[in-house]
Amino acid sequence: MRDAYHVPRMTTWLIVVLIIAFLIQSLLLFYGDFQLSQHLALSVDGLRHGKIWQLLTFQFLHSCPWPWHVLFNCLGLYFFGRPVEEMVGARKFLSLYLLSGVAGGLFQVLVTIILPRHMDIPVVGASAGVCGMIAIFCALNPMQELTTWIYFLPITIRARYFLMALGGYSVFGTLVPLSSVAHAAHLGGILLGLGYVRYAHRFSGDGPSWLSWKFRRREPVNYSPGSRAKNSRWQGPRPEQQRGPEFISREVDPILDKISAHGLNSLTDKERRILEAARHRLDKQR
Repeated sequence: MRDAYHVPRMTTWLIVVLIIAFLIQSLLLFYGDFQLSQHLALSVDGLRHGKIWQLLTFQFLHSCPWPWHVLFNCLGLYFFGRPVEEMVGARKFLSLYLLSGVAGGLFQVLVTIILPRHMDIPVVGASAGVCGMIAIFCALNPMQELTTWIYFLPITIRARYFLMALGGYSVFGTLVPLSSVAHAAHLGGILLGLGYVRYAHRFSGDGPSWLSWKFRRREPVNYSPGSRAKNSRWQGPRPEQQRGPEFISREVDPILDKISAHGLNSLTDKERRILEAARHRLDKQR
């Protein structure tokens, strides 16, 4: 039986790209005459002049020359992006990350147009995409305990409450723009992540979440004598009842290949039971 854990490589590549982009941006700031932010940062004026690419390129720029902005985003991507990539697979993770950034950018532009107190300051940073990954992780793992630091004090909080606090802070910052932080972009990323879990994720046959549990109902099953043969839900012996040395190579290896290609949450209930049965079998053999 091969190892069921697969290293989330896409997250690592994204972090590397963000750091390289920051270094190039910093070098051009000091030694070049070309200002990336004028053409690649997101702004209402830029979109009005047809610079649609800014919805994508602003996600790879950060505040210069101090590295704190890019470092904090890379840390958030590392801690939340890796488990999301492991759950949904590399391709879907990358799509969701970039879409969260685009949604955050569009929401920031929309708020800037609607609310007169918002100045059209060029927006840069991967925060919207990172917030989307935080929303997906917290919605799928609501009871997971997270440890965060507030003024050098470690605070342990459950994921669902962490997401509520982040969302509330983003809403406040959007309505009361007291700084140049693009809170509306953060809120847009959060909303896209929640929208994915609320609608797309539950229809793909993936695991339950705190946003979709009320839509999952168990169909009644008749266990009266003689009904087993007529019951379409009975599929023969359960995976934990199967025997034979070929069980792992025949049943488990294709499931591990599926996890590698599409993520843990692409598994059906039957495939999850097979993996659980294999794990119990290995535990007994130790």
